[in-house]
Amino acid sequence: MSSQKIQSLLEPSDVSAAHRSALEYFNSSFAHIDDLDRIDKVLSQTKARSSELQRQLSTSQQSIDSLVTKTRVAALANLDTARGLAEDRESIENEMAYLSHELVSSLSPSKSEANPTLLEDIETMHRILKELESVRAYVAVIERTLTLSEGALAQLRGTPSPLSKSSTSEYNRLSAFVSNVVQTCDSVQDIGSVQQSLHLVTFVRRIRDRTWLDIKGIFSAKLTSALENLQWPMPVDYPSASVHDRKSFESAFKDLLSLQEIGDNIEGSTDQLEMGSRGLYPLEALAHAISLRFKYHFETERETNRLDKPEWYLSHVMNVAHDHRPFMDNVIQRLLLGTKYQRVNAWQNYITLLVPILERKLRRTVPTLLSHPALLAHTVYQALIFDSNMRELGYEFVVSTEAKKTEEKGGVSSVILCQKEWFDAWLEGEKKFAEDQYHEIISSSDAWVIADDDSNDSDEYKLSRSMAELKSTNSARRIKALVEQVTDRYTPLPSFAHRTRFLIHVQLPILEQYYSRVSSSLDAFETLSSALVRAVPGALSVEGAKTDSRKLTGGVEGSQRLCKALLSARYVESAMQRWGEEEFFLELWTEINHRAALRTRAEMHPSLPNSADHQSSKSDVPECTIFEELITQYTKLASRAEDMLVSQVCGETETALKPHFVAITSPKDGSDAQNDGIAVPQSLLPSIALLSAHLTFLRNTLPTSVTTHVYRRIATRISEHILQREVLFRPGLTRGQFRTGLVREQARSVHAESELWAETCQAALRTSRARAEGPWARLLVAGRLLGAGRQEVDRAVREVLGGQGDSWEDALDAATSLGSGGLGREEVKTVLRLRDDL
Repeated sequence: MSSQKIQSLLEPSDVSAAHRSALEYFNSSFAHIDDLDRIDKVLSQTKARSSELQRQLSTSQQSIDSLVTKTRVAALANLDTARGLAEDRESIENEMAYLSHELVSSLSPSKSEANPTLLEDIETMHRILKELESVRAYVAVIERTLTLSEGALAQLRGTPSPLSKSSTSEYNRLSAFVSNVVQTCDSVQDIGSVQQSLHLVTFVRRIRDRTWLDIKGIFSAKLTSALENLQWPMPVDYPSASVHDRKSFESAFKDLLSLQEIGDNIEGSTDQLEMGSRGLYPLEALAHAISLRFKYHFETERETNRLDKPEWYLSHVMNVAHDHRPFMDNVIQRLLLGTKYQRVNAWQNYITLLVPILERKLRRTVPTLLSHPALLAHTVYQALIFDSNMRELGYEFVVSTEAKKTEEKGGVSSVILCQKEWFDAWLEGEKKFAEDQYHEIISSSDAWVIADDDSNDSDEYKLSRSMAELKSTNSARRIKALVEQVTDRYTPLPSFAHRTRFLIHVQLPILEQYYSRVSSSLDAFETLSSALVRAVPGALSVEGAKTDSRKLTGGVEGSQRLCKALLSARYVESAMQRWGEEEFFLELWTEINHRAALRTRAEMHPSLPNSADHQSSKSDVPECTIFEELITQYTKLASRAEDMLVSQVCGETETALKPHFVAITSPKDGSDAQNDGIAVPQSLLPSIALLSAHLTFLRNTLPTSVTTHVYRRIATRISEHILQREVLFRPGLTRGQFRTGLVREQARSVHAESELWAETCQAALRTSRARAEGPWARLLVAGRLLGAGRQEVDRAVREVLGGQGDSWEDALDAATSLGSGGLGREEVKTVLRLRDDL
């Protein structure tokens, strides 16, 4: 029975509900009056039912009371039991917490102050025991190694000469023991950690190597003692030494050599005795004495140790190598015969042992020189000279494998050049020096003075004058000397990569800047001589009066400025052509095109030619030189200066001819004939005098070939100008049926003027008549056809006006001695029709 039902049963009865139930019963049972007869029966039944229920209620109440009492007693008993169990549970939990706490490791972060557990104590003691066992094993190994090392040294200290293989038996045992230890440590990893095993291996190997060095020191000391009797490291006069001293030296030398041979044959000793880096043991002893003397003089505070005198210690080693070479070739090389090292070049091996002395000195010195570019450059240059001199003596520097791949030559200079920071500092210093020299050359007061060839007595200038007759300005010659000086600075560089960087960063910028300087002077000349400046003084920020700008660009002075630019450009161009054909630059250019890295760097520089544009179809070698691009630029610059010079002279001459052209069209023209029958107007003399002055200056300034070429251009242009203005299209003349030609005096005047032009040029240039007449041929032929007599030109007239074929040129040659002079047949007809007698 549920607790809810029990609660509902314990609740008191509802009286109103009972009344309602009784009322409903009476209403249903006694609905009629006749039903009242049964009421007594019903009443008795009800009373009996009520008595029974009362009896049951009393019995139930007694049962309930008894059950409640029993339940309360049982509940109290259960409560006491529960309290006891709770206490037991708490006690168990406390005991479990204690036991759990006892099982936590002392290494736990939460229990830093607790004592270790028993298990941890056992594990710790086991680990310590294992470590002690390992330490005992290590100590035993080390003790055994040291014992064998001492035994090996003791054995060789008392070994008599000559040395034999049995003399190193103790060292053989040491080497075998070390090899066994190494193999055991490599194969068994349980002895200890890998790192500890490697430390042990390193230690025993160090003991073995040190033992060998001590053994070598014993025999080296004997050799050193013998060398002192020979006055080493002074040059050795071996034949004059006593027999005893020579025998002592040779015995000690052979013992040390035998020791090296024994070491090479011992397993495990090969690595430390590598011939490429260590050399022969006896020669190491000889080089050691040199090293001690080198340290005394050049690594202490003595006066010989100077940063600005690297040539002192370099020449010291050079002298040592030179002075000791006879001793090495005649004595040491003989002692090597019959040994394992008889193919070793004694002198080469000896120098290889001396080179590290210089390398060590440079490594210590260069960091202090980085802040002194001049001293750094001097040191590098001296190192390069040393390397070059050693190679001339026949010594080949030892080159690493990586350097061999790049085909480098090595040397003591590589100590500096192979350090990027040091090389960059040196390169920057050289560039700064070259730039300072360039600016000093350009800013000097006589930079643009045309040099006097007679004042230069050097063979170089004589050769230049005899071959190319090139004159130049002082700046051009000094720039050439500066570029050649730079070439001398980096010619000894063994690396083509370093040479290329020097070329690009130091040498080419000088030529580029000089090109820009000459080009800018031509730009300034064009600006000053422009029509705007002449018409408006002060235009384009040109300082000075109108006469000042004309003085700068006009007359002979203007031509002189253009000649300076022309000579400067031509001189540097010629120098670059010769440089490009030199072996040094040909080799450098070939290497640049063969190596991808150098070729890429060259292609990025605008002043170097693109090799792809100059390669022949049959070969990958470019046909151009390394200066081809700059030569092209300077050629264009010289052509520009020449064009401006021609334009300058022709323009001034044509301007001076304008009054003359006006004068010959006036009515007075032809009336002032001179007594000699040759009429030359006074208005022509200024232009002739001006041209004569220009040509005289050009003859005295420019080379003969250049003068001739410029003269031809000038004369051809002026001749054509006069021919057009004074003959072919002369104002005041008419053509056609009612043509008006030249009167006799005018024709003779034209003839006289043309001859005067040629004679003036001949006198100014001091050349032959034929050379002077060449550019004036068209004008001279026209003048001679106009000034000649009628009989002299009759045949020419008939052949030109009515003849057929080319016979007219022969007829003209008979009349003018110049043939047609370049005139066409129609032009000749025009000239002949200007005669008044035809």
